[in-house]
Amino acid sequence: MDKKEKRFWQIASPTIAEVLEQFLEEQQTRVKSDTFRKYADIVYLFRESMNGYAYQYLGKEQKELFDHFYGLQGEDHREFCDFFGPSEILENVSEFLNYFMIRKVMCGKELLKAAGTVIKKLVKCLAEHGHVDSESIEDYADQAGRASKELPAMEELSELLWKYAVNQANMEFQETAEGYFSVHNVENGRIHLEDLGGMKVVLTLPPEIASRCKSGWSINLALGKIKGQWKILEVGNVYPY
Repeated sequence: MDKKEKRFWQIASPTIAEVLEQFLEEQQTRVKSDTFRKYADIVYLFRESMNGYAYQYLGKEQKELFDHFYGLQGEDHREFCDFFGPSEILENVSEFLNYFMIRKVMCGKELLKAAGTVIKKLVKCLAEHGHVDSESIEDYADQAGRASKELPAMEELSELLWKYAVNQANMEFQETAEGYFSVHNVENGRIHLEDLGGMKVVLTLPPEIASRCKSGWSINLALGKIKGQWKILEVGNVYPY
């Protein structure tokens, strides 16, 4: 192995894992113990998200680096967060908040809210310690701030839709459809939806449920049509887009 290749296979200093540990150590002295446990849970989940999915978005050289360290056996094996540096963290914020926390984590509204709060604090700390440029964090901090409000709201909407759908599941329908439906408009208890194939659907819902739907959100639904009206049969998750 020549000198150029040896330099290429170097582990970052500090690594993502080390930066996350430093972040938790700092927060442990600043927040109450109950709050810190949530911080620790979110950081653990964020690390799991990066270890499991971040490799998908790497460039050619970074992918070669990942394949090298991830492919090592025994004690030499490294996960994503154990050899890449903190510059990779920001690019994985959206994946964590908008995919991993919704699809892969079974949790209540408190932890969903904490996810946005903790990630917002983390990205600000990255800038404070010089790991990333301070100007580059604004969009990510804003995204995390929105997530602290939207993720619990989406979970609550999913629960309300599920309870509403239970009473309709035994009807006989002439037509059914299922998939991911984007919310285009909400007005007077009616939500206008469109699936990935361009199919448009209008649902009439109780005002207290319809008012919680937001334009741009996506809902995983199974629908049935009876007498020209679409009804909800099953409900999956609600997503921010």
